[in-house]
Amino acid sequence: MKAVQLVGHGGLDQLVYRDDVPTPAPAAGEVLIDVHACGMNNTDVWVREGAYGSETDAQEVSTWRRGRSTLEFPRIQGTDTVGVVVAVGEGVPAERVGERVMVDFSIYNRPEGDDSLADIDYIGHGRDGGYAEYVAVPAENAYEITADITDAELATFCCAYLTAEQMLDRSRLAEGERVLVTGASGGVGSAIVQLARVRGAIPYAVTSAGKEEALREIGAEDTIRRDVDDLVAEVERVVDGPVDVVADLVAGPMFNDLLRILRPEGRYSTAGAIGGPVVDLDLRTMYLKQLELHGSSQGTRTAFRRLVRYISDGEIKPLLDRTFRLSDFHEAQRTFMSKTYIGKLVVVPDRHWDTVGAPHVAP
Repeated sequence: MKAVQLVGHGGLDQLVYRDDVPTPAPAAGEVLIDVHACGMNNTDVWVREGAYGSETDAQEVSTWRRGRSTLEFPRIQGTDTVGVVVAVGEGVPAERVGERVMVDFSIYNRPEGDDSLADIDYIGHGRDGGYAEYVAVPAENAYEITADITDAELATFCCAYLTAEQMLDRSRLAEGERVLVTGASGGVGSAIVQLARVRGAIPYAVTSAGKEEALREIGAEDTIRRDVDDLVAEVERVVDGPVDVVADLVAGPMFNDLLRILRPEGRYSTAGAIGGPVVDLDLRTMYLKQLELHGSSQGTRTAFRRLVRYISDGEIKPLLDRTFRLSDFHEAQRTFMSKTYIGKLVVVPDRHWDTVGAPHVAP
């Protein structure tokens, strides 16, 4: 089959498009999926770059699980897989063949009912993912979806929305509360804006120039430019009331200001740091204001099933910026890294381009 393989840490040259990769066979308890679309995520880039550091050296080349990595090269990345079940392994009902599915990409390593994420891994890291024509996954990770949206649109939800929902779960965002969202135009940030509205909360978006109206259209109460001279003063001017929760995907130089923005006993949650992972923290701000700081990554089975319900009920909408052919993967990742778009980019295997990819390229 055709697939993009990550062959080592480094630049885009470490991503190789090949046409001779063996097609996987579903093992017992697995299904084989004919991939129609796969969404792109920051984690793909950071794993390729080995950009996760270690607890003692922020610059050390390390993958997502740091010192106990399950990443082996070559690896097919890609978490946000959508497609059709074409074969099943032993123990899986044959009736599943033909289902259109969205993949829960998490490898929980815990039994059903245990929502701890302490041992979590993911498809595209601990095993091959969806940047390919076919992928085999555990049957319980493949959720049938009958919602009236395209495959490319469906591939915008998985990683970004699960990460966003988990951040809001961790910070216990409740109806009527105000949440400040940084990196709001990206996949996770735009998901937080929508999911906050589903909860009846009031999202305010920190973003760059030119993206304000698009964020209001998906539910932001108002927007704050991230390049203002005084972020704290601007938030105080724009936000109608105290900020209960900060959902931060940027960090970097603005981190301490975000803690200053929170009300006493406010909650801070992060699942990324595109502005810089090493930050200045005045612990007095944290303890004198009785703040809670939450680290968050991926999400639980419970949260994923909630997302499936939101999709089925039409409570959240896809934000598909554009699609790319799988064979144009380098161009797709360069565009992804530019951060000049709103929402998500999706990769489509070339053989499905005419039916899945081409009609949905943004103008």
